[in-house]
Amino acid sequence: MKKLLAALSLLSASLLTIAQIPGAPDRKEGSGPYSQLILRGVVLINGTGAPPMGPVDIVIEQNRIVQISSLGSPGASIDPARRPRLKDGGKEMNCEGMYALPGFIDMHGHIGGTPQGVTAEYVYKLWMAHGITTIRDPSAGNGLAWTLDQKAKSAANKITAPRIFAYTAFGQGSSSPITNAEQARAWVQENAKKGADGIKFFGASPEVMDAAIRENKKLGLRSCCHHAQTDVARWNVLNSARAGMTSMEHWYGLPEALFTDKTIQNFPPDYNYNDEQHRFEEAGKLWKQAAAPYSEHWNKVMNELLSLDFTLDPTFNIYDANRDLQRARRAEWHETYTMPSLWKFYEPSLQSHGSYWHSWGTEQEVEWKNNYRLWMSFINEYKNRGGRVTAGFDNGFIYQTYGFGYIRELELLREAGFHPLEVIRSATLYGAQALGMDKEIGSIETGKLADIVIIDANPLKNLQVLYGTGAIELTADNKVIRKGGVLYTIKDGIVYDAKQLLSDVKRMVDEEKKKTGWQLKQPGN
Repeated sequence: MKKLLAALSLLSASLLTIAQIPGAPDRKEGSGPYSQLILRGVVLINGTGAPPMGPVDIVIEQNRIVQISSLGSPGASIDPARRPRLKDGGKEMNCEGMYALPGFIDMHGHIGGTPQGVTAEYVYKLWMAHGITTIRDPSAGNGLAWTLDQKAKSAANKITAPRIFAYTAFGQGSSSPITNAEQARAWVQENAKKGADGIKFFGASPEVMDAAIRENKKLGLRSCCHHAQTDVARWNVLNSARAGMTSMEHWYGLPEALFTDKTIQNFPPDYNYNDEQHRFEEAGKLWKQAAAPYSEHWNKVMNELLSLDFTLDPTFNIYDANRDLQRARRAEWHETYTMPSLWKFYEPSLQSHGSYWHSWGTEQEVEWKNNYRLWMSFINEYKNRGGRVTAGFDNGFIYQTYGFGYIRELELLREAGFHPLEVIRSATLYGAQALGMDKEIGSIETGKLADIVIIDANPLKNLQVLYGTGAIELTADNKVIRKGGVLYTIKDGIVYDAKQLLSDVKRMVDEEKKKTGWQLKQPGN
């Protein structure tokens, strides 16, 4: 049963058997919060969808944005009288020529797992180095008590880590299977008492799903679901949304709601769900079985989800390798920042979840490229009609290394048709709305918490500058350089040197390589 449950999502195989990774050490990084911190002369991208504005001075006191002052036109001399005054004991940072964005929100951030062999410090520092200041841990894979402990320490800034929201996997910790509505409601009530922020579902009988989702909503908690193929024929995305679920993960359950000439995916007669290569190969043929874009049924499903204020968290990046395995496998950051144990986890394996690359080639990749075109058309149109689409990346699987995979998700939202400002909004304000935290985080506005990303390049021109490795650029004197990489991540008013956090990760990886004698090798060599 445990093996079957582990196969239900791109999670570690130990998800429901809870094996904890080492928690983060006491915080040594970062400075502040300050009685007053002024970011001088920065160009502001505030996350609401507004265009860039600058230069501006942003004034922070302790952990609140208290003033945003426009300083006139770019390139014009600045009247000192327009600038906020630095108080005694205050600190100012010269951010001229830099860009300020809200701290990014990762709506699908697993905090490692024992099969990946990484520590929380490794994961957190990669996140923070990429400007991620808030994450939703879907499933609390290290156990709810462990996750809540890390959440509390992050909230108190005792560790270097993003703000954490803990969503427990439905049924986690139960001594016996949940088979009826009464048991479902009882588990949900107990989960809330333990302090969980929400629940992640994978599927169950309609009676159990309906009772659990409605009880969770009644208690004021939020929910999400990976509608696994094992139960999606009797409970898809529409059923979840009608019962009160607040968001869906990936895309499972959505094509099934769009079927018009069938009720079950067209499984080949020799299909076996536990054969992951078979499972994911067939998943790449699913969207073409759904109603055509903009058709009557396609519009009907979309309109109902919109009317229910339902959030879509597509996690495009986690299946990116399915359509271009070599690109994902040869990403330039693997040599420096991917832990040896994590690389081993990525390699073709019959044991590691999501490592199904035993025979994956042109035919599979073409199917997945077509799959993405249809999937992206739905997501983009959902956004165009006012729907909420967030950014999450299901890190630690399928060659998607923590932090780097999140920036890839932003690139894929852009590929889907989002304007760069819409991409940033999905990564910030819309994530905050989905968490019920938009009055506190998600945009750079007066009165909100001081979660800010500072970078010395314009991400609207090239989202790749947000990667820790930066982006290639040619200078005016014909020199090829690296531009970008987050400079500073400000979380709760504390200023972290993002480059130093990346350096810390490199040191961890180098030490592990030295200890084990490991060298990165491609499969089959």
